[in-house]
Amino acid sequence: MTAAGTATSSELLSVVASRELAGRRTVFAGIGLPTLAASLAHLTVAPQLEIVYESGVCGAHPSHLPETIADAVLITGAEAVLSMATLFGSVLQGGHIDVGFLGAAQIDRHGNLNSSVIGDWDRPKVRLPGSGGAMEVMANSGEVFVVMRRHDPRSFVADLDFCTSPGPDRALADGIAPRGAGVTRVITDLGILAREGVGEELRLVAVHPGVTVDQVRAATGWDLQVADEVTTVEPPTAAELRLLREDVDPGRVYLR
Repeated sequence: MTAAGTATSSELLSVVASRELAGRRTVFAGIGLPTLAASLAHLTVAPQLEIVYESGVCGAHPSHLPETIADAVLITGAEAVLSMATLFGSVLQGGHIDVGFLGAAQIDRHGNLNSSVIGDWDRPKVRLPGSGGAMEVMANSGEVFVVMRRHDPRSFVADLDFCTSPGPDRALADGIAPRGAGVTRVITDLGILAREGVGEELRLVAVHPGVTVDQVRAATGWDLQVADEVTTVEPPTAAELRLLREDVDPGRVYLR
C-alpha cells in the first residue's frame, strides 16, 4: 500500500533519502532533512546505523529531534561525545564515516557544491552560511549524499558562483587527493541523480511518479546525462509516513 498522494515534499525527500542509507554503518548528518532521513533509516533499512553530528556527538539517540547541532537533546543517550577537534581529526579524517549528508544552494555536474554566495563574491545577490564542516565532510567521507529541495537551473548549474566544497575531480585538478568518492547521490523533488566517483558526471537514474526525463533535463543547467534505464521511485509507503510523522518528527520540527 502506498500513500504518495498524501506525502509533502519534505516527507518525500526524507523517505527516499533514508532508503539510500541501506547497508551503511556511519552517517555524518546535518540538521534538517539529513536528520530526518538518518533517523528514519535507523528505524527501517539501517537499524545498526550510527549517526554522527558536527558538534561531536557520535551514536546519537535523542528523545526528540534536535533543532541545532548544539541541541542538548543530542547528548542524552549518545554513545560518545567528542571534542570537535577529535571528531574532525580522528573520526572524519580517519576515514570512519561511510556517508556524509550535505545540502547546498548550487551543485554542478561533478558534485561540487556552493553554500557561500549567489552572484559575485564581492557584491553577492545572496550571502549564504558558508562551509562549516562541509569541505571536510566532502573530502573525507566515503561518499556524500545531497538532498536538494528544488531542482531547477538556478540550483543545478553549469558553473558554480563559488565553490565551497570541491569534489574529488576538482580537488585532484589542484593536486589534492581526497579520501572519498565525493557526491554519489543527489535526491531532489524530481528524482535521483548518481555517480560512482572520480571521472564521472552526475546522471539521472530515477524519477518520481509523474515526472518525465525531459522535465528533469529541462530543470538542469547543463546537458544532463541519463542512465540507460531510468527507474521510477517507489512512493513513500503508509508505514514509512507513519514512522516519519509519529515517531521521527511528531512535533513537525522539520516536516512541512
